[in-house]
Amino acid sequence: MHHGPQEEETVAHEEENSLSQLAAPLHPKIHLYNEKQVLRWEAPSPGNSTRPVVYRVQFKYTTGEWQDVQSTGVNCTQITATECDFTATSLADGFLPHFNVYLRVRAELGELASAWVTLPGFQHYQNVTIGPPKHIVVTPRKGTLVVRLSPPFHVDSSLATFWYYVHYEETPGIQQARAFLFFVRGPFKSNFFLLDGLKPFRRYCLQFEARLSWMAQSTPRPGQLSNTSCYETTADASTKLKQVILISVGVFTLLLALAGACFFLVLKYRELVKYCFHTPPSIPAQIEEYLKDPVQPILEALDKDSSPKDDTWDSVSIISFPEKEREDVLQML
Repeated sequence: MHHGPQEEETVAHEEENSLSQLAAPLHPKIHLYNEKQVLRWEAPSPGNSTRPVVYRVQFKYTTGEWQDVQSTGVNCTQITATECDFTATSLADGFLPHFNVYLRVRAELGELASAWVTLPGFQHYQNVTIGPPKHIVVTPRKGTLVVRLSPPFHVDSSLATFWYYVHYEETPGIQQARAFLFFVRGPFKSNFFLLDGLKPFRRYCLQFEARLSWMAQSTPRPGQLSNTSCYETTADASTKLKQVILISVGVFTLLLALAGACFFLVLKYRELVKYCFHTPPSIPAQIEEYLKDPVQPILEALDKDSSPKDDTWDSVSIISFPEKEREDVLQML
């Protein structure tokens, strides 16, 4: 259908009016988690134009001028995505973590632009969500747990530092006594520390927390707890010696008790014991031979096996008496 010049002018004017009312981005929000810094928003309702809407993000410090977020690796000018990730790759890049930073975003379409949507200012160290410590390594020792971990993210040591806390339970799972078994240790100002004074051969379940302490805040900013991990402590030298002594004494006492019990039973039932250990009577060899061959007369078997040793002499001694003594002997007879 062909439009006259007047109709074409009217259509162009209506399109220009609709574009002049370009909607602004909706619900912008800054996401700060550890070193992550991301601005997200929602796209406005699409207008009558079929051309894509792009977005521009700018920032400034408290006393500075607005500048485009455009640096090495980060370009948030005329982007089609509804987020701008300006996470610093190092401490030398990105926004200064202890300065107030303001952000604003708008939609653009050709020569037209929506109104700016400005977010409240933020300080990274003050507003960041701190995750749990990283690379946690726990080594059980003698009544002690040796802990080594890494901070959630790197900070400027001249401005801020991390303090570490340990939340732990001894033999968890008893819900009735849970409040009495829960402990917190800290702060530990080093990423290598000892959790000492623990009971040997006990199971402890731990959670670790990193809190950010910096000069502009009197109270450290709390962080998120790590996943729960459980460990069992070992015994120290004195405890091991005590256990060896107790085991030795226990074994000796048990053996002594058994010996005493056996002695008491022997005394009480000595007749029965004597009977049990008495050698049973045996059959004489002659009778046993006869029983094997009953045809042979018993007397002949006994006479056959009898030893003639009783009727023999090994030697003969001749005893002589003096004459007088012989007479005395004869008188006596």
